[in-house]
Amino acid sequence: MADLLSQNEIDSLLSEMTSGRVQVEDVISGKYKTNEISNYDFRRPNRISKNQLRTLQTVHENFAEVFGYYLVSKLQSLISVEVTSIDQLFYSEFILSVSNPSCLYVFDIKNTDGNGILEISPQLALAIVEKLLGGPGEVVPKARSITPIEQAVIRGIIEHSLSDLGNAWRAISEINFRYTRLEMEADFVQVAPSSEIVLVVSFDVNLGVNTYMMNLCFPTFALEEVLTRLNRQQVTATNVSLPYKKRKENFAMIHKQISTTFLPTIAVLAKSSITVNELMNLENGDIIKLDKRINEEIEILINGKRKLAGRPGSVEGKKAVRITRLLKEEDLIDQDLRYKSE
Repeated sequence: MADLLSQNEIDSLLSEMTSGRVQVEDVISGKYKTNEISNYDFRRPNRISKNQLRTLQTVHENFAEVFGYYLVSKLQSLISVEVTSIDQLFYSEFILSVSNPSCLYVFDIKNTDGNGILEISPQLALAIVEKLLGGPGEVVPKARSITPIEQAVIRGIIEHSLSDLGNAWRAISEINFRYTRLEMEADFVQVAPSSEIVLVVSFDVNLGVNTYMMNLCFPTFALEEVLTRLNRQQVTATNVSLPYKKRKENFAMIHKQISTTFLPTIAVLAKSSITVNELMNLENGDIIKLDKRINEEIEILINGKRKLAGRPGSVEGKKAVRITRLLKEEDLIDQDLRYKSE
């Protein structure tokens, strides 16, 4: 028996029961083998078959991987996104499961007549905002509604996530998702009737040592045409190269952002060491002997690391250093040994 009975199959089953060719007592007594019978709850019909669910899981795993790479490059932190479950629920059940307050981003499912919901926990939203503004992204002890300024800061992340979601869905259908509005309370969001079956995809977002919740909610009536074309073989055949392609794009984005990152650069002209007593007795005209001659190379430190050798000079009346070569391992060892011997 299929997970979803057609009207003809339901009529045929009722006909068999009415005519007496199939007895309820025979089913209960075990006359029919259990592998010939499967339970079916008419109050909670499964709109999506197991094969379709596996296909959808593949699609959203690809989305989670690509979106995770984007968050790594954007927040410059160790982040991973994982699919934890895909469930079919009544829309009323989904709304009851939403925390208050929450961040419910309603988006339009283009080429359909429905809307979806991207639910993000307030703690995750606040952690992302803090990381974007240069903070450590610590866990907020108590959930609160995000302010209009915080909404503006995180909106770019949400719009990019919907773009990545659309790219993942293109493996099975040309569907785009467009952000429309943000709601803080679930009572103000009505994308489907209460008795409508919705598809809920749950994710775990691991940011450092903390794990946050994120959910996607799709009303099944908006995806009926797409669901009929869902095929696991189709997705695995057309989507094998997608993660690698997106990975290259994200590596290029990371390289671009890193290439514009500022690092402190220090040219060390020379070093010397004196005692505290000598320091206290210094007077005008005293000479401190340095460890470098005027014709020797000097070290250039990048972000506190000894990396380059150069010579001091001037360019257009300004002090400058000309890089002469990269410091080799033996240069660093000799310098360390000379410093220790002194």
